[in-house]
Amino acid sequence: MNIVKNQIDELNFKLTITVAHDDYAETEKKELQKCKRTAEFKGFRKGMVPMSLIQRVYGERVLGDAVNKVLSDAINGYIKDNNIHMVGEALPSEDQEPIELKSGNDFTFKFDIATTSEVNFELSKDDKIAYHVIEVSDAAKKEMKDNLLRQFGSLADTAEAKEDDFVIVDFTQEGKTVEGAYVGVKNVEGDAKKSFLGAKVGDQFDVNVNEAFTNESDRAYMLKMKKEELEGINPEFHVTVKEVKTFAPAEENQETYNKIFGEDKVHNPEEFDKAVEERLVDNYKQESDYKFSKDIRDYLVKKADIKLPEEFLKRWLLHANDGKVTAEQVEEEFPAFAEDFKWQLVRGSLMKKF
Repeated sequence: MNIVKNQIDELNFKLTITVAHDDYAETEKKELQKCKRTAEFKGFRKGMVPMSLIQRVYGERVLGDAVNKVLSDAINGYIKDNNIHMVGEALPSEDQEPIELKSGNDFTFKFDIATTSEVNFELSKDDKIAYHVIEVSDAAKKEMKDNLLRQFGSLADTAEAKEDDFVIVDFTQEGKTVEGAYVGVKNVEGDAKKSFLGAKVGDQFDVNVNEAFTNESDRAYMLKMKKEELEGINPEFHVTVKEVKTFAPAEENQETYNKIFGEDKVHNPEEFDKAVEERLVDNYKQESDYKFSKDIRDYLVKKADIKLPEEFLKRWLLHANDGKVTAEQVEEEFPAFAEDFKWQLVRGSLMKKF
């Protein structure tokens, strides 16, 4: 076997490996004998199939496996012996000439291999990264309080329907009635919206359900039928308003405090205010921790100033994903991949040091 290294640039080199017959002959012979021992062919006893037939049936596969094993061992050995920090894997060179696998021949293979620049940087007391503490404002506390009270709110009766309210209606047509259908006023479309806005209990009007509710799933739900049953029905319905509901936030009382914070944890508005502030502080701390972690990562990656073999890595990503991604997708997503790849190298270097 002969291995020749050709350095292309700082991060890329080519290995030309010539595999001689003697390099793979023993492995090839053993595998063919193994095939002979286990092969079952009509007209021959097990283990008695002529080697010429074994060679004809299994020879190409066995030869390919034997040569690939020699190649794999050669590349891995070269990388290890020369302490090369390879990225990705060795890729067949684009100038590789076609190879006809024929037992007894020597074969020449070319592989592209890439490395990164050395990860080597030092940290000192002069390296500083700010940790940002977010203050809790009165506006933030009010917003969280309002959100919590809405979260545990409920529907309540109201005099007339507004945009965000609900009306509970009966749909009637030709003597048949669909009772207790919930209609969100904001979901009504077209001219029918005018009838639902301002509607009161007892109001009656006609509506074309196909025009008022163009979403078939919503229409089927309100009419209490299957989606496929909608086709062919008369869309004109008479509507009777039975109830008008509005969403009301929960009241500030012990029951609400228990639902939000757990039994007997908060007892009055002052404690409610304090509990909300503590929750915001905890949320903000998580945000600050995340930003601090990201800032550390970005700082160290920049300080390490790692050079990547970008074109090689793009080729490798296409090869490794085997048709699952396009060259355009690799190009689009490569900047994020490269940053993460650099961080993994920095992280690995730090773990070795510390």
